[in-house]
Amino acid sequence: MYELQYSKPSSVNDAVAEIKKSSDSKFLAGGMTLIPTLKARLSSADTLVDLKGANLSKISVSSSEITIGSMTRHCDVASSNDVKGSLPALAKLAGGIGDHMVRSCGTIGGSLANNDPAACYPSAALALDTTIVTNERSISAEDFFVGMFETALNENEIITEVKFQIPEKASYIKFPNPASRYAMVGVFVAKKASGVTVAVTGAGENGVFRCSEIEIALNSNFSTESLENIDISPDSLNSDIHASAAYRANLIKEMAKRALQEMI
Repeated sequence: MYELQYSKPSSVNDAVAEIKKSSDSKFLAGGMTLIPTLKARLSSADTLVDLKGANLSKISVSSSEITIGSMTRHCDVASSNDVKGSLPALAKLAGGIGDHMVRSCGTIGGSLANNDPAACYPSAALALDTTIVTNERSISAEDFFVGMFETALNENEIITEVKFQIPEKASYIKFPNPASRYAMVGVFVAKKASGVTVAVTGAGENGVFRCSEIEIALNSNFSTESLENIDISPDSLNSDIHASAAYRANLIKEMAKRALQEMI
């Protein structure tokens, strides 16, 4: 890595003030993506503003909602009895992210802000009518994810907390890359009073997306049998060295079936 400055402010306001001092500064959350890209010279910065001291780590649960601070680590979500009791699918999702080091350092806010197309949390956010709260506003998950590695966040805007709506039932199943543990395809299914929502990560050319074909089928008949005759189009799905678009299309259907088997 090259020489840079490091700052660890004690509040969100101080963090914003620090980031504005330089035109090439970056917020640092868990660093699981930023640090490797800096080391590989795929990204650059003259100042890192560390959010660890900004008091953004928390988990609270109400009857209808789970609120998680943006600097809460994956391992803390996975081990939280409150999350396990209210939304076990989210605890399972967090417990399957990366490896022990990634779960011990990576944060939910960093994951959502980076919006990696194979990250797990975006699928939960999209399926659970989630609200992403920042230092400036509240953004619905539907409006937050703009495209691959792109979000609706403005420059110098910081995610402060994430509000997940608690469904009647939910399940997340992914087909992980055996090396990175990123999702080659991950499917989050949520059954709510308003209907079934299904979000897919790891497969789309533009990142996470809702799968309308599966939603329509499950809202008509909430069973694995309703998915038997569905054809998922490979159009607009990602094709790379790990899997073709056609293979990912098949995985979407299979992961959805496995998620349903956990829920029924």
